[in-house]
Amino acid sequence: MAKIFCVANQKGGVGKTTTTVNLAAGLAKIGQRVLMVDLDPQGNATMGSGVDKRALKLSVYDVLLESASIAEAHAKSDKLIQAGCSYDVLGANRELAGAEVELVDLERREKRLKQALAQANDDYDFVLIDCPPSLSMLTLNGLCSAHGVIVPMQCEYFALEGLTDLVNTIKQVHANLNKDLQIIGLLRVMFDPRITLQMQVSDQLKAHFGDKVFDAVIPRNVRLAEAPSYGVPGVVFDPASKGAQAFVTFAEEMVARIQSLKS
Repeated sequence: MAKIFCVANQKGGVGKTTTTVNLAAGLAKIGQRVLMVDLDPQGNATMGSGVDKRALKLSVYDVLLESASIAEAHAKSDKLIQAGCSYDVLGANRELAGAEVELVDLERREKRLKQALAQANDDYDFVLIDCPPSLSMLTLNGLCSAHGVIVPMQCEYFALEGLTDLVNTIKQVHANLNKDLQIIGLLRVMFDPRITLQMQVSDQLKAHFGDKVFDAVIPRNVRLAEAPSYGVPGVVFDPASKGAQAFVTFAEEMVARIQSLKS
């Protein structure tokens, strides 16, 4: 049975897409069957997974409108297959922006993705959903289908403010639409231990959220930033880089955390 996680943060530019594609590649590298769902009309996670969003015959748009199944719409990247880190991609492109408007008048509008994923439940160990930064109908579809939320965040003051908003949103979705939804953990990204403020915010996070803060820390890393321009996750682009190694460590921690939740 697949474990479904949204990678979400209502603040933009915090590394959600970088986290999603590198965690997917890291999980695939350690032998997990992974589906990455791109719910952002910009399609950055699709392109960053080695799939050309402009060439998609079917996308997450078709799945949400129930004109295609995940089995029909998913794509694979040859680059990732060659690297031994292959995962399935349910891609997105500009069409997805139109889905926002079209979903409004449809029945079960916030549960469309959940029902599609239920049909593919036995095909994957992990499903990772890259959510847009706004609280939209697309984000709501992601949150309604997920078992939990992974929150990537920078250790800066404004990130703490954004986290408060996200926690409130998750509580509302939990209360009204998805009783399974919980915060699985907070991932510290773009971390630089030389900056005193980042260390202070990191300590605050651990004091307030305790074991909800992942042990893995993703450092600020040039190789992770360069990877999208080559159309691959950093884990594939430069496996020896500190950023790539941190994401593989994070993937191993995710697997261990899920096993401890089951037991």
